[in-house]
Amino acid sequence: MTNESSLDRAEIAARLALSVGRLNRRIRATSDTLTPGQISALSTIVRCGPIRPGDLARVERVAAPTITRLLADLETKKLVTRTADPDDGRSFFVGSTDAGAEAILRARTERAQHVLELFEELTDEQIAQLAGALDALDTAAGLTQNP
Repeated sequence: MTNESSLDRAEIAARLALSVGRLNRRIRATSDTLTPGQISALSTIVRCGPIRPGDLARVERVAAPTITRLLADLETKKLVTRTADPDDGRSFFVGSTDAGAEAILRARTERAQHVLELFEELTDEQIAQLAGALDALDTAAGLTQNP
């Protein structure tokens, strides 16, 4: 990798971080009572199925006490349930309730609608450029594996 190439990567990284941060604030769900952290954790639970809290903390890249608080809040809202780990009586799995899955669907739909509204500001060529970057963005976000 040349120095010029690393400078390009650094500039791209800085611009992407700024853009993603601002976009996230513009599309943040507002109608639900869930925090962004709760939405993220619940989304992982819905996507991954029953999961141990420690594994959830690793996926979410947060500390165990943070996951404990998030799970307690989600459980109070009846969005997740706990089931005993049949192989380890000290551990448990957390899974989504139907209400939890519905909450994630609502949050995703609302965010997608906000993004669609932002697309009105873009040209067809810009939309095509975004579409071309989606696979790389999904990989960078940890949603897919590198080929």
